[in-house]
Amino acid sequence: MGIPYQRVLLKLSGEALMGGSGFGIDPITVQEIAAEVAEVVESGLQIAIVVGGGNIFRGDKVSKATGMDRATADYIGMIATVMNALTLQDCLERIGVQTRVQTAIAMQEVAEPYIRRRAIRHLEKGRVVIFGAGSGNPFFTTDTTAALRAAEIDAQMLFKATKVDGIYDSDPHLNPEAKRYQSLTYGQVLAEDLRVMDSTAIALCKENKIPILVFDISVRGNICRAVMGESIGTLVGGFCET
Repeated sequence: MGIPYQRVLLKLSGEALMGGSGFGIDPITVQEIAAEVAEVVESGLQIAIVVGGGNIFRGDKVSKATGMDRATADYIGMIATVMNALTLQDCLERIGVQTRVQTAIAMQEVAEPYIRRRAIRHLEKGRVVIFGAGSGNPFFTTDTTAALRAAEIDAQMLFKATKVDGIYDSDPHLNPEAKRYQSLTYGQVLAEDLRVMDSTAIALCKENKIPILVFDISVRGNICRAVMGESIGTLVGGFCET
C-alpha cells in the first residue's frame, strides 16, 4: 500500500523528547525519532515538523506559578523550542537527512527566518523543515503553530505525536475506565472540551479541512505507521462534517 499523502506536518511535543527522564532532552529518544523521520523521508513523503518546548520551559505554567509576566514567559518558551529544533536537526543530519530549521523569531546565526515560500521549496527538494519559536507571538501554543504552519504549507494531514495512544473521554492515567475514541469530528472535540489541542488549533484545522491524527510516539515505528495510513490513535475530522 502506498503512502496516502504527499506532504504532512508532524507536531512533536517537547515532552516527547524527554524519554524516561523528567526534564530536558534524552539523546537516545531524539535519535530514535530522527531514525523514524528518516524512514518517512526515504519513502518520498515531504515532512515538516513543529516542536514544542515543554521539556525545558512551559511559559503558561511558569507564569501562573511564579507571577512572571506571561509574554516574557512565552518568549522564553519559544526559545526553548529552538533548542529542541536544533537538537533534532543535528540528529537528522548525522544520519544523512537534509534539514532546515526556520524560526519565527530571527536567529540568523543558527537558523533561517520563517518564510513560507522558502519552506515549501525546501520540502519540494526533499528536505525536512523544522519550525521553531512557535508562531513568534506570546499567548499562542505550539499546537496552534502546528495548525497554522500546516495550513500555510498546504499539508494534507497534521500528526500530533504525544505520550498517549489517542484521545480519551477522560484522563486514562486517572480513570482506568476511560474510553478511547477511534474517530471524532472537530465539533465533538470542541463541544466535549477534550483538550487534545487548544480550541484555536482545532478551529484552524477545521476551517482549512486538515485532519488530525493523535498517536503515541513512544511506540517504536508509530510515525511510519501513521503516515502509511494504518489505523492507530484517534483521527479528528477525517471525514465530512454536517
